[in-house]
Amino acid sequence: MFSLGVLPFIQFEPTLKHWHSELVTVGAENRHALINSTIIGLSSATISTVLGILAGYALARYEFKKWKNIDIITWFLSLRFLPAISVAIPFYILVKTAGLLDTHIAVIILHSAFFLPYSVLVLRDAFKSLPREIEEAAMVDGASPSTILWRIAVPLIAPAIVAVFILLFSFSWNEFLFAFLLTSKVAVTMPVHIAGSVTTIGVLFYTLSVRQLLAIIPPVILALFIQRYIVSGLTLGAIKG
Repeated sequence: MFSLGVLPFIQFEPTLKHWHSELVTVGAENRHALINSTIIGLSSATISTVLGILAGYALARYEFKKWKNIDIITWFLSLRFLPAISVAIPFYILVKTAGLLDTHIAVIILHSAFFLPYSVLVLRDAFKSLPREIEEAAMVDGASPSTILWRIAVPLIAPAIVAVFILLFSFSWNEFLFAFLLTSKVAVTMPVHIAGSVTTIGVLFYTLSVRQLLAIIPPVILALFIQRYIVSGLTLGAIKG
């Protein structure tokens, strides 16, 4: 006769006690980590996106002489070839010397710098996909370069900007290495907090599962609200290079 004994993984009693433990007993720690991840993620994504808009527009509309555009683009690409672990120790020493260990600003600066190439390259292609005639018409009407950028070009590639922002936010939200090296208590992010589920007695899978679900919920909610921008934003400029 068939016995459930051969399927031990389905022999369990559903319970919410671990949710209660994580939300009530140690709820303050989870909220602290979620707030830290939100602050760092939104700040670094905003900084990288704004800088990406400026650099991307410049590379799409202007030709540089001392360093050619293709050389600058290659340099941005080369930043992504470098493994993060190879610069972890220098960054740690730099942050420690500056007295910024276990602070939000240290992680925000590193995330902004490390994820900036994504923003620059995607937005550069998005700007290049815009017809120059639109901007030339605005120049004839007396619009300044800054007006053309912020009031004409940026609104036209809004889907790409939103898509880039979401990607950068997700990268920052999930980043573990730098957050682990540079934080200990005050600025601990959710990935580092989740890693705390591994203890000397082993992996606390129930704690790990609850914390992972808590970490997944905010990005999913954010993506659901602006999902219509993501596909159109990432494909904008995909054909015209």
